[in-house]
Amino acid sequence: MKYLVLIFVVFFSGCSIKNYETTKTKIIIIKSPKIKFADIGYIRNTNEAIELELFIAGSPIEKITINHLVCIGAGCMSKDSFNEEYLSPFYPSELLQNILLGQVIYNGIHQVKDKFGFEQTIHTQNVDIKYTVDSKTILFKDRKNKILFKIKDIK
Repeated sequence: MKYLVLIFVVFFSGCSIKNYETTKTKIIIIKSPKIKFADIGYIRNTNEAIELELFIAGSPIEKITINHLVCIGAGCMSKDSFNEEYLSPFYPSELLQNILLGQVIYNGIHQVKDKFGFEQTIHTQNVDIKYTVDSKTILFKDRKNKILFKIKDIK
């Protein structure tokens, strides 16, 4: 019994409360076959974890926590399982956290830098992605999988 409790604690500690170092308020738009959202959200992060908290009319509606697992109201799952269920199975496991942090995706392939940020265009049999990051906006659009993330600073 003692070992069962220990296993339970270790397994579910991936969804435990974190003390985040950075909190940013953003306008967030997410469109995918399973997620539709457009309103205010908070992006909080540390070196080990990221949390996206979504609000509608000032009320929290969903919290997505990313560390070694992705945890949402329905429970925790691997990053690949999250991509398969909510985004696209063709995405790399780190895609969502890279988008939320405005970091390069797909190991930086086809990255074109400019003085304000960078742009990546990725065309394969399974994705048609245009991803741009500048000082105020992150835009990820995949035409083949009908997925859009737009994260914008509040003025």
